[in-house]
Amino acid sequence: MKTYSFLLIDENGKETGLFTGDTLFIGDVGRPDLAQKVIADLTQEKLAAHLYDSLHNKIIPLADDIIVYPAHGAGSACGKNMSKETTDTLGNQKKTNYALQPMTKEKFIDEVLDGLMPPPGYFPENVLLNIKGYESIDEVLHKGTQALNPEAFEVAANETDALLLDTRDAQTFAKGFIPNSINIGIDGNFAPWVGTLIPDIKQTILLIADEGREEEIVTRLARVGYDNTIGYLKGGFDAWKNAGKETDTIESISVDELAKRMEENPNLNILDVRKKSEHFSEHMIDSENIALDYINEHIAEVSKDKTYYVHCAGGYRSMIFNSILRARGYDNLIDVQGGFTAIKESGKFKVSDYVCPTTML
Repeated sequence: MKTYSFLLIDENGKETGLFTGDTLFIGDVGRPDLAQKVIADLTQEKLAAHLYDSLHNKIIPLADDIIVYPAHGAGSACGKNMSKETTDTLGNQKKTNYALQPMTKEKFIDEVLDGLMPPPGYFPENVLLNIKGYESIDEVLHKGTQALNPEAFEVAANETDALLLDTRDAQTFAKGFIPNSINIGIDGNFAPWVGTLIPDIKQTILLIADEGREEEIVTRLARVGYDNTIGYLKGGFDAWKNAGKETDTIESISVDELAKRMEENPNLNILDVRKKSEHFSEHMIDSENIALDYINEHIAEVSKDKTYYVHCAGGYRSMIFNSILRARGYDNLIDVQGGFTAIKESGKFKVSDYVCPTTML
Protein backbone atom coordinates (compact mmCIF):
# COMPACT_ATOMS: atom_id res chain seq x y z
CA MET A 1 0.00 0.00 0.00
CA LYS A 2 1.51 3.31 -1.04
CA THR A 3 0.80 6.93 -0.29
CA TYR A 4 2.63 9.58 -2.30
CA SER A 5 4.24 12.89 -1.41
CA PHE A 6 5.19 15.52 -3.97
CA LEU A 7 8.07 17.99 -3.70
CA LEU A 8 7.50 21.42 -5.27
CA ILE A 9 10.56 23.00 -6.91
CA ASP A 10 10.33 26.60 -8.13
CA GLU A 11 11.64 28.06 -11.39
CA ASN A 12 15.02 28.69 -9.77
CA GLY A 13 15.41 25.07 -8.73
CA LYS A 14 14.70 25.75 -5.05
CA GLU A 15 12.68 23.17 -3.11
CA THR A 16 9.83 25.20 -1.60
CA GLY A 17 6.86 23.00 -0.74
CA LEU A 18 6.07 19.41 0.20
CA PHE A 19 2.60 17.97 -0.40
CA THR A 20 2.69 15.10 2.06
CA GLY A 21 -0.65 13.39 1.48
CA ASP A 22 -1.28 10.83 4.24
CA THR A 23 2.40 10.49 5.20
CA LEU A 24 3.10 13.58 7.32
CA PHE A 25 0.56 15.83 9.01
CA ILE A 26 1.01 18.92 11.16
CA GLY A 27 1.76 17.42 14.56
CA ASP A 28 1.30 13.82 13.46
CA VAL A 29 1.98 11.18 10.83
CA GLY A 30 -0.28 8.83 8.90
CA ARG A 31 -1.98 5.84 10.47
CA PRO A 32 -0.27 2.56 9.59
CA ASP A 33 -3.25 0.35 10.42
CA LEU A 34 -5.77 1.24 7.72
CA ALA A 35 -4.78 -1.24 4.99
CA GLN A 36 -3.72 -4.19 7.10
CA LYS A 37 -7.02 -6.07 6.79
CA VAL A 38 -7.22 -5.55 3.05
CA ILE A 39 -3.77 -6.45 1.76
CA ALA A 40 -2.39 -9.88 2.61
CA ASP A 41 0.65 -10.18 4.90
CA LEU A 42 0.58 -6.50 5.86
CA THR A 43 0.44 -5.86 9.59
CA GLN A 44 0.29 -2.44 11.23
CA GLU A 45 3.80 -3.06 12.54
CA LYS A 46 5.15 -3.67 9.03
CA LEU A 47 3.37 -0.58 7.72
CA ALA A 48 4.72 1.51 10.60
CA ALA A 49 8.22 0.32 9.73
CA HIS A 50 7.73 1.39 6.09
CA LEU A 51 6.49 4.77 7.33
CA TYR A 52 9.61 5.18 9.46
CA ASP A 53 11.81 4.49 6.43
CA SER A 54 9.92 6.98 4.28
CA LEU A 55 10.15 9.73 6.88
CA HIS A 56 13.82 9.20 7.69
CA ASN A 57 15.09 8.50 4.17
CA LYS A 58 12.92 10.88 2.14
CA ILE A 59 11.43 13.69 4.23
CA ILE A 60 13.60 14.47 7.25
CA PRO A 61 16.72 15.09 5.08
CA LEU A 62 14.90 17.90 3.22
CA ALA A 63 15.54 21.60 4.00
CA ASP A 64 13.96 23.11 7.11
CA ASP A 65 12.37 26.05 5.24
CA ILE A 66 10.20 23.85 3.03
CA ILE A 67 6.48 24.40 3.68
CA VAL A 68 4.51 21.23 4.51
CA TYR A 69 1.02 20.90 2.98
CA PRO A 70 -0.71 17.81 4.42
CA ALA A 71 -3.85 16.17 3.03
CA HIS A 72 -5.73 16.22 6.36
CA GLY A 73 -6.03 18.25 9.52
CA ALA A 74 -7.68 18.28 12.95
CA GLY A 75 -10.81 16.14 13.12
CA SER A 76 -9.73 13.63 10.51
CA ALA A 77 -9.66 9.94 11.46
CA CYS A 78 -6.46 9.54 9.41
CA GLY A 79 -4.31 10.48 12.41
CA LYS A 80 -4.51 10.75 16.19
CA ASN A 81 -2.86 14.08 17.06
CA MET A 82 -3.36 16.43 14.11
CA SER A 83 -3.05 20.17 14.60
CA LYS A 84 -5.76 22.60 13.51
CA GLU A 85 -3.02 24.44 11.61
CA THR A 86 -3.05 23.66 7.89
CA THR A 87 0.64 24.32 7.05
CA ASP A 88 4.00 24.57 8.78
CA THR A 89 7.69 24.60 7.97
CA LEU A 90 9.36 21.23 7.87
CA GLY A 91 11.95 22.57 10.32
CA ASN A 92 9.33 23.34 12.93
CA GLN A 93 7.79 19.91 12.46
CA LYS A 94 11.20 18.35 13.05
CA LYS A 95 11.25 20.18 16.39
CA THR A 96 7.65 19.67 17.52
CA ASN A 97 6.18 16.60 15.82
CA TYR A 98 6.57 13.64 18.16
CA ALA A 99 7.03 11.22 15.25
CA LEU A 100 9.97 13.13 13.76
CA GLN A 101 12.12 13.08 16.89
CA PRO A 102 15.32 10.99 16.90
CA MET A 103 14.41 7.41 17.85
CA THR A 104 14.94 3.84 16.79
CA LYS A 105 12.58 2.17 14.36
CA GLU A 106 11.27 -0.04 17.15
CA LYS A 107 10.53 2.99 19.35
CA PHE A 108 8.84 4.75 16.41
CA ILE A 109 6.56 1.76 15.81
CA ASP A 110 5.52 1.75 19.47
CA GLU A 111 4.89 5.52 19.50
CA VAL A 112 2.85 5.57 16.27
CA LEU A 113 0.68 2.60 17.23
CA ASP A 114 0.06 3.75 20.80
CA GLY A 115 -3.42 5.16 21.40
CA LEU A 116 -4.88 4.45 17.96
CA MET A 117 -8.67 4.25 18.03
CA PRO A 118 -10.40 1.77 15.69
CA PRO A 119 -10.76 3.34 12.23
CA PRO A 120 -14.22 4.07 10.81
CA GLY A 121 -15.73 0.99 9.20
CA TYR A 122 -15.60 2.43 5.71
CA PHE A 123 -11.80 2.79 5.66
CA PRO A 124 -10.96 -0.76 4.53
CA GLU A 125 -13.63 -0.53 1.83
CA ASN A 126 -12.09 2.74 0.66
CA VAL A 127 -8.75 0.99 0.37
CA LEU A 128 -10.35 -1.61 -1.89
CA LEU A 129 -11.98 1.14 -3.96
CA ASN A 130 -8.62 2.81 -4.45
CA ILE A 131 -7.14 -0.51 -5.58
CA LYS A 132 -9.98 -1.76 -7.80
CA GLY A 133 -11.39 1.53 -9.11
CA TYR A 134 -14.72 3.30 -8.78
CA GLU A 135 -17.49 5.00 -10.74
CA SER A 136 -16.94 8.19 -12.69
CA ILE A 137 -17.78 11.24 -10.57
CA ASP A 138 -19.89 12.53 -13.46
CA GLU A 139 -22.05 9.42 -13.28
CA VAL A 140 -22.27 9.62 -9.49
CA LEU A 141 -23.40 13.26 -9.68
CA HIS A 142 -25.90 12.55 -12.46
CA LYS A 143 -27.49 9.75 -10.47
CA GLY A 144 -27.37 11.50 -7.11
CA THR A 145 -28.77 14.88 -8.17
CA GLN A 146 -32.02 13.58 -9.59
CA ALA A 147 -34.78 15.81 -8.21
CA LEU A 148 -37.73 13.78 -6.90
CA ASN A 149 -41.07 15.32 -5.97
CA PRO A 150 -42.60 14.11 -2.68
CA GLU A 151 -44.60 11.36 -4.37
CA ALA A 152 -41.62 10.02 -6.33
CA PHE A 153 -39.40 10.34 -3.26
CA GLU A 154 -41.86 8.32 -1.19
CA VAL A 155 -42.10 5.62 -3.87
CA ALA A 156 -38.30 5.41 -4.08
CA ALA A 157 -38.05 5.15 -0.29
CA ASN A 158 -40.67 2.39 -0.14
CA GLU A 159 -39.37 0.35 -3.07
CA THR A 160 -35.65 0.40 -2.24
CA ASP A 161 -33.55 -0.14 0.85
CA ALA A 162 -32.41 3.47 0.67
CA LEU A 163 -31.34 5.27 3.81
CA LEU A 164 -33.07 8.64 4.20
CA LEU A 165 -30.23 11.04 5.00
CA ASP A 166 -31.29 14.48 6.24
CA THR A 167 -28.35 16.88 6.12
CA ARG A 168 -30.02 19.97 7.58
CA ASP A 169 -29.04 21.75 10.80
CA ALA A 170 -29.73 19.68 13.91
CA GLN A 171 -32.25 22.05 15.47
CA THR A 172 -34.04 22.54 12.16
CA PHE A 173 -34.28 18.76 11.84
CA ALA A 174 -35.68 18.43 15.38
CA LYS A 175 -38.64 20.67 14.52
CA GLY A 176 -39.79 18.44 11.69
CA PHE A 177 -38.46 15.54 9.61
CA ILE A 178 -39.51 12.56 7.55
CA PRO A 179 -40.06 9.51 9.78
CA ASN A 180 -37.11 7.07 9.81
CA SER A 181 -34.69 9.63 8.36
CA ILE A 182 -31.24 10.07 9.91
CA ASN A 183 -29.77 13.50 10.59
CA ILE A 184 -26.07 14.08 9.84
CA GLY A 185 -25.65 17.80 9.24
CA ILE A 186 -23.61 18.91 6.26
CA ASP A 187 -22.08 21.76 8.27
CA GLY A 188 -20.33 19.51 10.78
CA ASN A 189 -17.93 16.57 10.48
CA PHE A 190 -20.23 15.19 7.84
CA ALA A 191 -18.12 12.68 5.91
CA PRO A 192 -16.40 11.08 8.94
CA TRP A 193 -19.73 10.50 10.67
CA VAL A 194 -21.30 9.09 7.53
CA GLY A 195 -18.34 6.73 7.28
CA THR A 196 -18.54 5.77 10.94
CA LEU A 197 -22.27 5.16 11.11
CA ILE A 198 -23.12 3.76 7.66
CA PRO A 199 -21.00 0.61 7.51
CA ASP A 200 -21.83 -0.32 3.91
CA ILE A 201 -20.42 2.13 1.35
CA LYS A 202 -22.72 0.55 -1.24
CA GLN A 203 -25.78 1.65 0.74
CA THR A 204 -28.32 3.45 -1.45
CA ILE A 205 -29.11 6.92 -0.12
CA LEU A 206 -31.95 9.41 -0.61
CA LEU A 207 -31.21 12.99 0.44
CA ILE A 208 -33.19 15.64 2.27
CA ALA A 209 -31.15 18.84 2.04
CA ASP A 210 -31.28 22.61 2.10
CA GLU A 211 -32.07 23.87 -1.36
CA GLY A 212 -29.01 24.40 -3.55
CA ARG A 213 -26.66 22.14 -1.57
CA GLU A 214 -27.56 18.81 -3.15
CA GLU A 215 -24.58 18.57 -5.51
CA GLU A 216 -22.19 19.53 -2.72
CA ILE A 217 -23.56 16.73 -0.53
CA VAL A 218 -23.41 14.09 -3.27
CA THR A 219 -19.83 15.14 -3.98
CA ARG A 220 -18.78 14.96 -0.33
CA LEU A 221 -20.36 11.53 0.02
CA ALA A 222 -18.51 10.33 -3.07
CA ARG A 223 -15.19 11.59 -1.70
CA VAL A 224 -15.40 8.93 1.02
CA GLY A 225 -16.71 6.20 -1.28
CA TYR A 226 -20.49 6.55 -0.95
CA ASP A 227 -21.42 6.62 -4.63
CA ASN A 228 -24.99 5.31 -4.45
CA THR A 229 -27.08 8.40 -3.79
CA ILE A 230 -30.15 7.91 -6.02
CA GLY A 231 -31.82 11.30 -5.72
CA TYR A 232 -32.98 14.08 -3.46
CA LEU A 233 -36.29 15.52 -2.27
CA LYS A 234 -37.12 18.45 -4.56
CA GLY A 235 -38.16 21.43 -2.46
CA GLY A 236 -36.77 19.81 0.66
CA PHE A 237 -38.69 19.03 3.82
CA ASP A 238 -41.11 21.94 3.25
CA ALA A 239 -42.31 20.29 0.03
CA TRP A 240 -42.87 17.04 1.90
CA LYS A 241 -44.81 18.77 4.66
CA ASN A 242 -46.87 20.84 2.23
CA ALA A 243 -47.82 17.66 0.39
CA GLY A 244 -49.50 16.43 3.57
CA LYS A 245 -47.03 13.62 4.16
CA GLU A 246 -46.37 12.16 7.60
CA THR A 247 -43.78 14.00 9.71
CA ASP A 248 -42.07 13.54 13.06
CA THR A 249 -40.29 15.73 15.63
CA ILE A 250 -37.72 15.32 18.42
CA GLU A 251 -38.09 17.29 21.63
CA SER A 252 -35.10 19.58 22.15
CA ILE A 253 -34.74 21.66 25.31
CA SER A 254 -32.41 24.37 26.60
CA VAL A 255 -30.08 23.82 29.55
CA ASP A 256 -32.29 26.15 31.59
CA GLU A 257 -35.24 23.84 30.97
CA LEU A 258 -33.07 20.84 31.84
CA ALA A 259 -32.10 22.48 35.13
CA LYS A 260 -35.77 23.14 35.91
CA ARG A 261 -36.69 19.52 35.24
CA MET A 262 -33.80 18.28 37.37
CA GLU A 263 -35.03 20.38 40.28
CA GLU A 264 -38.35 18.58 39.99
CA ASN A 265 -36.69 15.18 39.51
CA PRO A 266 -32.98 14.89 40.43
CA ASN A 267 -32.87 11.33 39.06
CA LEU A 268 -33.25 12.14 35.36
CA ASN A 269 -31.35 9.83 33.01
CA ILE A 270 -28.58 11.93 31.44
CA LEU A 271 -26.94 10.26 28.44
CA ASP A 272 -23.60 11.63 27.22
CA VAL A 273 -22.79 10.54 23.64
CA ARG A 274 -19.35 12.12 23.41
CA LYS A 275 -16.24 10.00 23.00
CA LYS A 276 -15.15 7.98 25.99
CA SER A 277 -12.07 10.20 26.41
CA GLU A 278 -14.21 13.34 26.49
CA HIS A 279 -16.46 11.88 29.13
CA PHE A 280 -13.48 10.75 31.20
CA SER A 281 -12.10 14.27 31.11
CA GLU A 282 -15.24 16.01 32.36
CA HIS A 283 -18.90 15.12 32.64
CA MET A 284 -22.16 15.65 34.51
CA ILE A 285 -22.22 13.67 37.73
CA ASP A 286 -24.23 10.44 37.37
CA SER A 287 -24.44 10.74 33.59
CA GLU A 288 -24.15 7.62 31.49
CA ASN A 289 -21.84 7.44 28.48
CA ILE A 290 -22.48 5.67 25.18
CA ALA A 291 -20.25 7.14 22.50
CA LEU A 292 -21.96 7.87 19.19
CA ASP A 293 -19.02 6.15 17.48
CA TYR A 294 -20.19 2.77 18.82
CA ILE A 295 -23.95 3.19 18.72
CA ASN A 296 -24.46 0.21 16.41
CA GLU A 297 -22.67 -2.12 18.82
CA HIS A 298 -24.25 -0.78 22.03
CA ILE A 299 -27.77 0.28 21.13
CA ALA A 300 -29.22 -2.52 23.29
CA GLU A 301 -27.87 -0.73 26.37
CA VAL A 302 -30.44 2.03 25.85
CA SER A 303 -33.82 1.08 27.29
CA LYS A 304 -36.95 1.90 25.31
CA ASP A 305 -38.80 2.14 28.63
CA LYS A 306 -36.70 5.02 29.99
CA THR A 307 -36.64 8.71 29.12
CA TYR A 308 -33.13 9.98 28.37
CA TYR A 309 -31.82 13.54 28.14
CA VAL A 310 -29.13 13.27 25.48
CA HIS A 311 -26.17 15.61 25.03
CA CYS A 312 -22.82 15.72 23.23
CA ALA A 313 -20.32 18.59 23.22
CA GLY A 314 -22.32 21.13 21.24
CA GLY A 315 -25.50 19.54 19.84
CA TYR A 316 -24.35 18.05 16.53
CA ARG A 317 -23.69 14.46 17.61
CA SER A 318 -26.61 14.22 20.00
CA MET A 319 -29.09 14.85 17.19
CA ILE A 320 -27.42 12.17 15.06
CA PHE A 321 -27.74 9.79 18.01
CA ASN A 322 -31.37 10.74 18.65
CA SER A 323 -32.35 10.41 15.00
CA ILE A 324 -30.81 6.95 14.68
CA LEU A 325 -32.57 5.67 17.76
CA ARG A 326 -35.87 7.33 16.80
CA ALA A 327 -35.73 5.48 13.48
CA ARG A 328 -35.34 2.25 15.47
CA GLY A 329 -38.38 2.84 17.65
CA TYR A 330 -36.97 4.79 20.60
CA ASP A 331 -39.54 7.48 21.41
CA ASN A 332 -38.30 8.76 24.77
CA LEU A 333 -35.16 10.68 23.86
CA ILE A 334 -34.91 14.41 24.56
CA ASP A 335 -32.11 16.48 23.06
CA VAL A 336 -30.18 19.02 25.14
CA GLN A 337 -29.36 22.09 23.07
CA GLY A 338 -25.77 23.30 23.15
CA GLY A 339 -24.51 20.09 24.71
CA PHE A 340 -21.90 19.89 27.46
CA THR A 341 -20.50 23.29 26.52
CA ALA A 342 -23.81 24.95 27.42
CA ILE A 343 -24.26 22.68 30.45
CA LYS A 344 -20.91 23.70 31.91
CA GLU A 345 -21.20 27.38 31.05
CA SER A 346 -24.61 27.62 32.73
CA GLY A 347 -23.12 26.79 36.15
CA LYS A 348 -26.36 25.03 37.08
CA PHE A 349 -25.11 21.46 37.14
CA LYS A 350 -22.60 19.40 39.09
CA VAL A 351 -19.66 18.57 36.85
CA SER A 352 -17.04 15.97 37.69
CA ASP A 353 -13.52 15.47 36.31
CA TYR A 354 -13.32 11.80 37.23
CA VAL A 355 -15.10 8.77 35.80
CA CYS A 356 -18.35 8.12 37.52
CA PRO A 357 -19.33 4.48 38.20
CA THR A 358 -22.32 4.58 35.85
CA THR A 359 -20.15 5.10 32.75
CA MET A 360 -21.32 2.58 30.13
CA LEU A 361 -18.76 3.07 27.33
